Amino acid sequence: MQTLKHSLTILCIAVFSISYSQYDVKPPKGYTQDIGNMVSMLDGLKERVTQIVENMDQKSTDFLLDEDANTPGAMIYHLAATEKYYQVYTFEGRQFNAEEQEKWGTALSLGEKAREEFVGKPISYYLMIYDEVRAKTKELLKTKDDKWFAKNNNGVTNHWAWYHVMEHQANHMGQLALISKRIK
Repeated sequence: MQTLKHSLTILCIAVFSISYSQYDVKPPKGYTQDIGNMVSMLDGLKERVTQIVENMDQKSTDFLLDEDANTPGAMIYHLAATEKYYQVYTFEGRQFNAEEQEKWGTALSLGEKAREEFVGKPISYYLMIYDEVRAKTKELLKTKDDKWFAKNNNGVTNHWAWYHVMEHQANHMGQLALISKRIK
């Protein structure tokens, strides 16, 4: 009996360790410590955001909580646009040019124009954009080190800028969770 209890305890610990190991902040291979930790946290948040919306049908993707709200699809596009902006800001030291503003500006600002423009596309469309932007972020961050991460860029360190991208995702994750519970 004692051996059975001991075996079950070890099995429970092993299952718990495996199932919760993804909740550890560790730099993925190829990144410096601080940048890698940020990548780990960004990817963890993105995964949780994706889990909230990935199974939404068209009605849910275009759902408006009220007349001033933004749709889940538009919010995912907004997360991608914000991340794209910080790519340009931290890696190139500038803001969007006219072409980038045309492509990303509505998603970055949201509001009435976004409510009109970002409808009728499946959630997979928005998630694909988000995936592409994140892949580029990770590619670019892999080329930098923690000294660059700590560098001040017009009054903001690169580390703080990417922390802001992360907290921005967390804020919208909460909105998306609320909205997903209100969809009828």
